[in-house]
Amino acid sequence: MQIDLRTVSITPLRQTFNNMIARQGADKPASRYLEATMDVQPSANFHYRPTWAPEYELFDANRTAIVMKDWYALKDPRQLYYGTYTQNRARMQETAEADFEFVETRGLADTYNDDARKLALDFYLPLRHVAWGANMNGSAICAYGFGTAITQPCLYSGMDQLGIAQYLTRLGLLLGHQGELEAAKKAWLEAPEWQELRRYVEDTLVLKDWFELFVAQNVVLDGMLFALAYKEVDKALTAKAGPVVSMLTRFQAEWFDDTNKWVDAVMKVTAAESDANKAQLREWLAKWHARARTALEPVAKIALGEQGGEALDNVGAALNARMAKAGIPA
Repeated sequence: MQIDLRTVSITPLRQTFNNMIARQGADKPASRYLEATMDVQPSANFHYRPTWAPEYELFDANRTAIVMKDWYALKDPRQLYYGTYTQNRARMQETAEADFEFVETRGLADTYNDDARKLALDFYLPLRHVAWGANMNGSAICAYGFGTAITQPCLYSGMDQLGIAQYLTRLGLLLGHQGELEAAKKAWLEAPEWQELRRYVEDTLVLKDWFELFVAQNVVLDGMLFALAYKEVDKALTAKAGPVVSMLTRFQAEWFDDTNKWVDAVMKVTAAESDANKAQLREWLAKWHARARTALEPVAKIALGEQGGEALDNVGAALNARMAKAGIPA
């Protein structure tokens, strides 16, 4: 018996879902990211208003001073939805776990320079509490923001910050012991050099305008603190005692570079929407940039001494350059 195999091409009746057809036409297939993101947030048929804020709907674009014709214009250039996000972070976690294992099995923590060890513990461990605040802020933006295109990556960013807090905890336990974590908590609550940063974090926890919170947390604080901690301070520690701390903080450094692509894209699209948006963003940037500089100056001196001010100048200039490129010159 002879069997002939042949290929039959079946043309699909539609390329994507109705909401994507309305946005880009019937003949264009949509990516998995777009299908998992666009128009996902409910926009009609709400049964009640929130009892804690009856002036708003459950999802309400009026919770911020920023105005957008289409909030789904704030797409993530990294194309992260749940599937791609978890795959991406799993790869980064595998690298981080390998670094921690290498440092531990080779005994690099035991032979690490004592002065550099103290400096790293004094500087990095209180930042666990900053990361926890960032986790709360990411969740708040997700809760009160408008449009899945912006709320989805904000939630991912908040969860990443929780992971960063855990990596900093592991750094403390690897380079020190449980008592170091308790001392870092005491420093965060009582040491004078940490109180302005603590004030910054706590003030962001009660911001009402969620887009201002995005600027204060994701743009300004992350933009300055991560550049300071994982570039300037890391560079100083590496010069002093080798790359051990660089290995233990690789996740944070790579995460910062990756997240900036999304943050800058959001700011660029928002500013380009209208002159009113651009003016509002400039006002928030100026306000929170000045506060972040004040908050980070004593912290920078913990690790860098008198060079802390110069390092802050560098990270502040880098942030201004990023925002200028996004269309919001300082």
